[in-house]
Amino acid sequence: MMKYLVAGALALALAASPAAAKTLVFCSEGSPEALNPQIVTTTTGMNAGRPMFNNLVEFVPGTTQIVPALAESWEISPDGTTYTFHLRRGVKFHANAVFTPTRDFNADDVLFSLMRQWKEDHPFHGTPGATFDYFRDLGMPDLIRAIEKVDDHTVRISLARAEAPFLANLAMPFNVMLSAEYGELLLRRGEPARLDADPVGTGPFALVGYQKDIAIRYRAFADHWNGRQKIDTLVFSITPNPAVRLAKLKAGECHIMAFPNPSDREAIAANPSLRLLQQEGLNIGYLAMNAARPPFDNVELRRAVNMAIDKRAIIEAVHQGTGTVAKNPIPPLLWSYNEAIEDYPYDPAQARRLIAEAGYPDGLDTDLWYMPVNRPYNPDGRRVAELVQADLARIGIRTRLVTEEWDQYRVKLQAGEPPLALYGWTGDNGDPDNFLNVLLGCAAARPGGNNVAKWCLPEYDALVTRAKATSDRSERETLYRQAQEIFKREAPWVPLAHSIVFMATRKEVKGFGIDPLGRHVFEGVDLDGEASR
Repeated sequence: MMKYLVAGALALALAASPAAAKTLVFCSEGSPEALNPQIVTTTTGMNAGRPMFNNLVEFVPGTTQIVPALAESWEISPDGTTYTFHLRRGVKFHANAVFTPTRDFNADDVLFSLMRQWKEDHPFHGTPGATFDYFRDLGMPDLIRAIEKVDDHTVRISLARAEAPFLANLAMPFNVMLSAEYGELLLRRGEPARLDADPVGTGPFALVGYQKDIAIRYRAFADHWNGRQKIDTLVFSITPNPAVRLAKLKAGECHIMAFPNPSDREAIAANPSLRLLQQEGLNIGYLAMNAARPPFDNVELRRAVNMAIDKRAIIEAVHQGTGTVAKNPIPPLLWSYNEAIEDYPYDPAQARRLIAEAGYPDGLDTDLWYMPVNRPYNPDGRRVAELVQADLARIGIRTRLVTEEWDQYRVKLQAGEPPLALYGWTGDNGDPDNFLNVLLGCAAARPGGNNVAKWCLPEYDALVTRAKATSDRSERETLYRQAQEIFKREAPWVPLAHSIVFMATRKEVKGFGIDPLGRHVFEGVDLDGEASR
């Protein structure tokens, strides 16, 4: 990836140059898997690519409302299977060291961007790292029947069946629009991998360069269709340690920081130079059990693990009053949440009996994986792992704690390697399908999928598949509540916590807020005063 940095990008200085009026520095929590959101599955990766791209439709910042973006308008057929998009005219693409666009965004770019993910014979389908896991987890390869160019400014997408979340899914980061003209140039140059490593989009910011584990640097795109941004330079300063992020924020080395430690929130709120932001999160932190192979293919053993873990102790010790105990795989904020479900009780004695009945009277030894970075749904992966380890030891499950670098951790979880693993999710589109299908459906249980428990139960899968095929909200709610009952019975996870999400900014930052879908939105953000210079 390094060889694709544009000229001068290796010098990723965080201070503004004399010619740059305003530089905003965001202290982010980790390096992205890639810079093109099409080929990532985490909020870290999606947020890294967001400034560079637009979708056909997008969410209003701070909401789940869908509005026009690169498509000015659209129509949906009465049966819900045909979507006709009318494209915005005059939309410009970024340039980089090897590419200067000669035309505006048009229907060819829509076909290029979607066909690349859909068709295995597309010349950019097999580029390194391009597995399109999110596209596949949502079942889009089977859902889409045709993508047609009606004319230069009209695209028709036909579906094999109606799908209620389809428009919301088009607004998600993995469906960003790329430049077909750039792709053609890279094929001629023999550099197809550059499409993802040095991406070109239509977004409010253009990429300047990326140095892994150090920084990503962007510049405001003067010709953006929605107007030029108020800040000239945007820098992601990659800082995995939350204490270091806070130190940088206090020193003025960054203007915004992701996910401070819960223990630091009072100090941030009391600091006259800082501002603490908080919002109830659309998230879930959980312990996944690999249900595809022994020993956790045994449902009695999975139920025992659910009874062994003291969730309230985790909330008190780690979340420190900023989270709530989870019992379902979706957060209480989300419609169709099944309040009537009763959680497994914290009952170590009963858990020991279940382990014996499952065929492990002497207990067992296994690995417990934990995240090396803090996330909004889990502010301290190591500490949560230690508490879980102690709880499991009391019922005879002896665990060895294991972790990896964040990018490899995600890869190995999605490959199905760990028997026990801490993970979590922040909703991407405000629809229950984004949790119940993406995280627990059979399509997502494949290697590389987001169903890291690798649990596939046809009875459950039929419910979530039926639910997304109808636009009747009450029917969808009924089906999703039934699916949550099956989830609780079969126990592929231990749902641990829903958290309040915290971020912090310096006082001179204007227009930045926490987004319920886990996005870091920098459009419209400004800096006041001399501190911005």
